[in-house]
Amino acid sequence: MTAPDSTTTIDLVARFPDFVTADARPGFSGFIVKKENLVEVATTLRDEFGFDLLSNVTGVDYLADNKMEVVYHLHRTTGGPGLVIKVQVERVDPVEVPSLIDVWAGADFQEREAWDLMGIKFIGHPDLRRILMWEGFEGHPLRKDYKEAFFEEEVKPFKSRWPDGKHTYAEFKNPFRDNLKFPEGFDPDKYAPQSEDDLYFSLERSSMKKEEGDLNTDHIVVNMGPHHPSTHGVLRVAVELDGETITSLKPVMGYLHRNHDKIGERNTYLQIIPYTDRLDYFNSMANNFGYVTTVEKLMNIPVAERAEYIRVIMAELSRVQNHLIFIGMLINDLGSMYTPSLYAFEERELILDIFEAVSGARMMCNYFRFGGVVRDIPEDAMQKIKDLVFDRLQAKTDEMERFLNENEVLVARLQGVHVLNAEEAIHHSVTGPVLRAAGVPYDLRRADPYSVYDRFDFDVAVRYNGDMYDNYLIRFDEIRQSLRILEQALKQIPEGPINSQKPQYQVRVPAGEAYGRIESPKGELGFYVVSNGKPNPYRYHVRAPSFVNLTAVETMCKGVKIADFVALLAMLDIVMGEVDR
Repeated sequence: MTAPDSTTTIDLVARFPDFVTADARPGFSGFIVKKENLVEVATTLRDEFGFDLLSNVTGVDYLADNKMEVVYHLHRTTGGPGLVIKVQVERVDPVEVPSLIDVWAGADFQEREAWDLMGIKFIGHPDLRRILMWEGFEGHPLRKDYKEAFFEEEVKPFKSRWPDGKHTYAEFKNPFRDNLKFPEGFDPDKYAPQSEDDLYFSLERSSMKKEEGDLNTDHIVVNMGPHHPSTHGVLRVAVELDGETITSLKPVMGYLHRNHDKIGERNTYLQIIPYTDRLDYFNSMANNFGYVTTVEKLMNIPVAERAEYIRVIMAELSRVQNHLIFIGMLINDLGSMYTPSLYAFEERELILDIFEAVSGARMMCNYFRFGGVVRDIPEDAMQKIKDLVFDRLQAKTDEMERFLNENEVLVARLQGVHVLNAEEAIHHSVTGPVLRAAGVPYDLRRADPYSVYDRFDFDVAVRYNGDMYDNYLIRFDEIRQSLRILEQALKQIPEGPINSQKPQYQVRVPAGEAYGRIESPKGELGFYVVSNGKPNPYRYHVRAPSFVNLTAVETMCKGVKIADFVALLAMLDIVMGEVDR
């Protein structure tokens, strides 16, 4: 069956009249599916209607209505608008919903996150363990009735602290100066982590079978991280080995988790913006972009024309420096000396100079606002941007590529080592350069354009071998396309105001829901926000590309030598601030 051009032509209610209804709540969209028929509907949407990409899975706790909702955002890699399906169930303990991991493997970590933080049990999931909280944690912190040890108030600004400014340190309320709340009868001195056995047992379910004639060797488990420098932060990976061959592996994350979603639901809409800087801390401009785009959908407000161009300029500069750092650090991960990294960091510092000039900060920029940006680009900073884009960055990119691509050792190390093919990448919800290096020309700037990207002439970078060499080269391709966009944006940028709204100190957002997404340097960065009309979002969720892309790491690494693991992990270009949130 040929997939329709627009989701508006899909009438799931007519297709499944007995168990699908339209979401009729004002400000909401999509279809509500009976949980018993969820797998059937999902399979139909994938196979018949072409929704091959599961972008986002999250839960919402409607405490007052005594129900829980699981929300799925589906898209096509051929482009176009998405589709939202939902399952609503009675709020009991545990809340049970069928797993969609057999339909889209990309549901794996996202379902585990919903179980961990919201207590939604996905029936049929083969490895439903906590993923961000530690295994001895009591309760599910994103539930609306969850109260932590030093709970003060539901939302900010706390009345006890504002406007009088009087407050007491929460730690003073506990004689042990500890905000941990242990389960009843729990003795931390006698604690032995049970989940270690669960983790190692989960490795066994995917072990490879020996071929006839292979040596009979014992399988061993090696832990990479969480302190290993090549795991790019506090990531632990339990790797099962047969000799030097990886037979199975499981990433263990959460060491940096601070419950970004919960913080967002406590803060006002405006207060959230600087918190988004801390997600992918290499690309705070992109994080700001994704979040404000989502809230602007809810508010139904325009963006000032000049600000649209400034946003694109900042986002593409961010993409250039991200990919330069990826290339430099990849060489470092492969065991080379620091020369390529120094090349990359020199260009990055020049771009950070620009960010500092326009926002006042080099990394945590807090620059975007609803309806525009916080301030205009100074004249001298604009001239620096033009000098970089028109004169320096293209030449430096060519120089770095020549310097590296003529290195026979580098090419031999990367060429022919499989990362993901197109089917594997889509099935695991992988987006960004890794998906495009597998031969899928899916880029949200073209597939589902936002801001003013539809005004620019550029190509979607794509390569077709799906090996490490193509994953490395596609970053150079994307840098060049970003420079094309930047050249056009700098020539076309109009004069005018940099915000369509008045100075914002308090933002009122109409009731409803919105899912906004952008093409961040790592892949699809999405924000799902539910508003109840109050100053704070009722539900705030980040679809982080680093986190979702990690779903495919076991598929990438099974059957390869342990020596290639570090390089394969590097291909995903993860940042732990975004993985753990």
